Amino acid sequence: MKKFDRFFEGYETKAYNLFGAHKEGEGVRFTVYAPHAHKICLISSFDGWYNEHYLEKIDDRGVWSLLIEHLQPVHAYRYRIYRDEFTWHERIDPYAYCFERRPSTASCMYDLDYYTFSDQKYMDNRPRSHDDKPVNIYEVHFNSFRKDGQFSSFRQLKEELIPYLEKEHFNFVEFMPVFEHPFDGSWGYQATGFYGVTSRYGTPYDFMDLINELHLHGIGVILDVVYAHFVGDEFGLIDYDFSPLYEYPEPHLKSSEWGSYYFNLYSPTVISFLMSSASFYLDRYHVDGLRFDAVSHFIYHKGDSTQGENKEGQAFIKRLNFTMHQLYPEAMMIAEDSSDFPKVTGGVEYGALGFDYKWDLGWMNDTLRYYSMDHEYRKYHHNLINFSMFYFYSERFLLPFSHDEVVHGKRTIVDKMFGRYEEKFSLCRNLFVYMFTHPGKKLNFLGNEIAQIREFDEQKENDWFLLQYPIHDAFNRLFCDLSELYTTTEAFYRYEYDSEHFRWIDADNAAQSIFSYMRWDEKYCYVVVLNMMPIYYDQYEIGVPYRGTYTEILNSEDFKYNGCGVTNPGSIKSVRGVKHGHKNILRFTLAPFAGIIFRKKVGKIAE
Repeated sequence: MKKFDRFFEGYETKAYNLFGAHKEGEGVRFTVYAPHAHKICLISSFDGWYNEHYLEKIDDRGVWSLLIEHLQPVHAYRYRIYRDEFTWHERIDPYAYCFERRPSTASCMYDLDYYTFSDQKYMDNRPRSHDDKPVNIYEVHFNSFRKDGQFSSFRQLKEELIPYLEKEHFNFVEFMPVFEHPFDGSWGYQATGFYGVTSRYGTPYDFMDLINELHLHGIGVILDVVYAHFVGDEFGLIDYDFSPLYEYPEPHLKSSEWGSYYFNLYSPTVISFLMSSASFYLDRYHVDGLRFDAVSHFIYHKGDSTQGENKEGQAFIKRLNFTMHQLYPEAMMIAEDSSDFPKVTGGVEYGALGFDYKWDLGWMNDTLRYYSMDHEYRKYHHNLINFSMFYFYSERFLLPFSHDEVVHGKRTIVDKMFGRYEEKFSLCRNLFVYMFTHPGKKLNFLGNEIAQIREFDEQKENDWFLLQYPIHDAFNRLFCDLSELYTTTEAFYRYEYDSEHFRWIDADNAAQSIFSYMRWDEKYCYVVVLNMMPIYYDQYEIGVPYRGTYTEILNSEDFKYNGCGVTNPGSIKSVRGVKHGHKNILRFTLAPFAGIIFRKKVGKIAE
């Protein structure tokens, strides 16, 4: 049948309309792809799981279908797939929109058409590029923001998450994987259902309603998606029709380091399956962007450059990104990539992989290594901080402090900081001044904003009780102020990827471990100074390009942030003198571990 041709060619983006369980007239039609099956039957809860309803092969290439009359799409079901007359196993519907809550494993019929979004104004106003827009992302695990019983709920998140995001000045939320998955501890990264929203937290309508409400409040939604591999539980995709239909047939290619199975990206039908999954969430759920997990595994075999480039993986990513940008030009495609492979971001037509943004994991690793280092050794590792701007403009980078950095014994962000308890907070305040003033979009995992001490645990909610303690409450105040500054100040977001709008003042002061740099736009110049040492300076000097008055708009050591209180109130006038290549000098008080932001109203950069 011609309607399946694009699916078999690897170019189908709406395979969820061809396969799955769909209302048809007064009944439901079931369609599944299983080319090696001897026969297939449907078993379902609508008749007590007792009867076998046999599907008919409607396409010689392996498409089976069955219409059951007078049936409402409200029941659980499985496919019983026969290898021969006597041997069978039961599998989920790969295109199911919903599943039973674990530990049950059946697919569920669900009609998505009953829900009507009311976010058209938001959708119509989405920009085609966010390069000159603020992107401040809050990464959330569904079960860890708030809990009421065993699981959180999409409805609860709608009531509690949205006002919190507004208060903290986040304009995007990134949800860790929403695909149905059997094991809570995988956090969704080992999935079975690539079209089914996990039933742990509610129904597909509940999730649609959460996204709709976020959009009504001007907050975008990014989904963390996992298209490199799938979990090997026997009720899922593995050995689906007694053949490696979704996984590689070669033993040395199929198994991943996580005990899961790589998708066979040689297969056109697998490519159509995955591209349609991406399209499904952008189309039916109005999602604003996708963050791709484990992109290095698409670039290199098993993510290891020594095993050679994964050419079919790269080709798949290029096809997917190019196609999604054609269909949904407003959607962001984001790569979590730990490799140094060039041209991950940029247009496919220019030889790149086609992503809009790439997580800067090099920046993250170097930065956290530096801040966790004994003060005395920092002067020998000064380049861990200044190196990021050497390569920053080679890609469209996003700066992440994600869930990966606060699990498995790595300690939380504040706990990574070197020093005694209060020193950790001083350094962590300094760190976030650095993060929010460094070029690049921002991402923070829940708990970072309150300086959570305990590592992430998917079974527990965030430690909100910490805000009862002044040191945590004051830290959150600083985070909110920085978050607002970034999202409302054009100099910090409009020219993030324009090298003409960032300039080091002093990148090389290793002896004192102090960094200073500038960000600016047509109206204002912002000067940032970071003191990485527990040393006080009564009259610290830097060269500045403008003569006149500078105002300290933020100091991480302000009393209101639980700092030592050494700040620079009022205005400071520059004086004539040559320093750092400029003809004006700014003198100010610099407290231990202080992160300071000065503002000067200007025209263009000139002495």
